Amino acid sequence: MKKPLFKPYEKIPDRLPAKSIAIAWLGAVLATSAFAYASVSLNKLLILGSFGASCLLVFAYSKSPFAQPRNVIGGHFVATLTGLVFFNLFGFTWWSMALAVGTGIAMMLLLKIPHPPAGSNPVIVMLGAVDWDFLWTPTLFGSLILIGVALIYNNLGDRRYPTYW
Repeated sequence: MKKPLFKPYEKIPDRLPAKSIAIAWLGAVLATSAFAYASVSLNKLLILGSFGASCLLVFAYSKSPFAQPRNVIGGHFVATLTGLVFFNLFGFTWWSMALAVGTGIAMMLLLKIPHPPAGSNPVIVMLGAVDWDFLWTPTLFGSLILIGVALIYNNLGDRRYPTYW
């Protein structure tokens, strides 16, 4: 007998408790405020669209391997670097974007730093036609700000972050 590809009648996971939702909301507000305020103050872009998804992981699912500092910082850095390499070597084409996304994901997995939101960074790089400076600002400095906020905020009360470095 063949095994089905998926179990269509599995129960969806329960919703997070209201307190966890409030904690995630405030963490995302604080982190986004921090890199948005720093961007305005320094007149330097420190925001990536994929940081919103990173906030979800870091503040709602902080024990997940995907939410650990090495994954957030390393994943964003490696995926953006991959996008920049492909963009500069091959330009913006459908196939270079596809190869950049696939290669960025493979690199994160090979380096043991997978961070799902960073999988979109090669697309962001190509659609924005950004320069090499994008690797530092917003990618590296913005992700460092996000993790800095997460280290302070996620260690208030009885919560502990990170699970590992």
